[in-house]
Amino acid sequence: MFEDKTYKRCSCHGPLVKDGNPVLDDNGNPKVGRLDKTCPKLSQRDHGTWYYSIELPPGPDGKRRPRAKKGGYRTKKEAASAAEKVWKLAEGGVDVLSEETVADYLRRWFAKRVDLKRSTRDSYEDYIERVFIPYLGGTKLLQLRSLHIQGMFEKLWADNEVHAENLRKAHEAQTAERTAHTAWKDCPERPRPKELRQAWQDAKAALKEARTLPTHVTGPGTQKRMLNTLSGALDDAVSKKLISENWTKGVVLPKYVRPKPIVWTPARIEAWRQTGEKPGKVMVWMPEQTGEFLDAVAGHRLYPMFHLMIFRGLRRGEAAGLPWGETDLAHGTVHISEQLVVASYEVWEDTPKSESGERTIKLDSETRRLLQLWRERQAGERAEWEEAARTWNNTGLVFTWEDGRAYHPEHLSQTFGRLVKKLGLPPVRLHDLRHCAATLSLAAGLHMKAIQTLLGHGSYSLTADTYTSVLPQFEEAQAEAPLALVPRRSPAQREVAHELEAKPDAPSGDGADVPPGNGPDVPREDAA
Repeated sequence: MFEDKTYKRCSCHGPLVKDGNPVLDDNGNPKVGRLDKTCPKLSQRDHGTWYYSIELPPGPDGKRRPRAKKGGYRTKKEAASAAEKVWKLAEGGVDVLSEETVADYLRRWFAKRVDLKRSTRDSYEDYIERVFIPYLGGTKLLQLRSLHIQGMFEKLWADNEVHAENLRKAHEAQTAERTAHTAWKDCPERPRPKELRQAWQDAKAALKEARTLPTHVTGPGTQKRMLNTLSGALDDAVSKKLISENWTKGVVLPKYVRPKPIVWTPARIEAWRQTGEKPGKVMVWMPEQTGEFLDAVAGHRLYPMFHLMIFRGLRRGEAAGLPWGETDLAHGTVHISEQLVVASYEVWEDTPKSESGERTIKLDSETRRLLQLWRERQAGERAEWEEAARTWNNTGLVFTWEDGRAYHPEHLSQTFGRLVKKLGLPPVRLHDLRHCAATLSLAAGLHMKAIQTLLGHGSYSLTADTYTSVLPQFEEAQAEAPLALVPRRSPAQREVAHELEAKPDAPSGDGADVPPGNGPDVPREDAA
């Protein structure tokens, strides 16, 4: 049962007294030290602070535990209230005497998370070692509160501003270096003036120095993932009775809005050509641009892969890691069961992004024909390679180099980006071909549920929320559809309305030029 044990003490120094008698040293002189609870000034209201020292409930083994002690409270009431909270936590199973720090706990929690995919583990470890421990690691887990976590993110926001400024200066330094180099290279004088070369050397040195500064900016999406990671760790701590509650619940972050695909309309393309800026992070080609790209790269080695991604919505890693063993050309299907994942240019095989990512996709006739031709070409390349007594890498993958090696996913992105730039098309990422597939399917009349299955999304809402942008011609059809549902007495009604818009206002009173059914004696609904 809880028993209030509070007392007052201070840090004053003076002659020590025990049982009313002075304490002497070996030479018979009075000892001087901290008076603590014996200071005569403790009767004064503003002198000293209050402490508690309470006996805790027995541990799980029924044995008596050490007393819980803490001080620094301004009043006896505050100390007693804190003591009661600690006792209740202990009674609920929380180890209130634990000295474990946030750093010790997070590393211990991470070590047991063997259930995570490798890419997720890499992200968790980065958050823990680069952000959580530097900001929170020294705090005792029992003393962690929402204000500590909020302060961590506030410091992160301040760092973001500094890093963004560093990035801006790095870009300026790069522009200056290129300008100085061009001036030196294009100078017609021979020998070139030493001043130009020195200016270029100075610009290179400035660029090198600018690139040494941190430029990483942690965006709202990453901040949200960081908070979710820390929340998961603290949820586990609550379940293990290490803390009383999850202190991430009261933390406020900038609102994160998931980027949605935006279609490259003629107006947006014109603005991009003038400014060089994309209107959004995720861009989608219109059918005309998609067709232009496919026609231009029809002879490229990766054309079958691009075609597959554009029309069947595979992710980059899914296409790069697609094996022939999961490709059934007889029935026209591919089964997505593995992918190639990249982190810091290191590649490894892994399962799809989620359980719903493992799926069977029906191929369209053109993609099916292209894959059949590609298989024949790959078999021919293997025969040529082996005839030349060279080792052919039997990776079993659909898309490979001439010697059978797998394509690095980053190489695929870089190749695609170069092709788009060379063709002068509005920029999209290789991953955006997946969004093209979804948007084309939606415009072709496929139900959102079918698109969810095609893309391997885990929820219907994710697909519906992401692909609210559709092609302009499809939007126009949607806009016209309600108009066709309303019956009119005469087809000429709309023409009359258009004529009225072109005429000056009719004289008031006689109702002339007013369409039938809307005369002076007929009240208008929109007059209210």
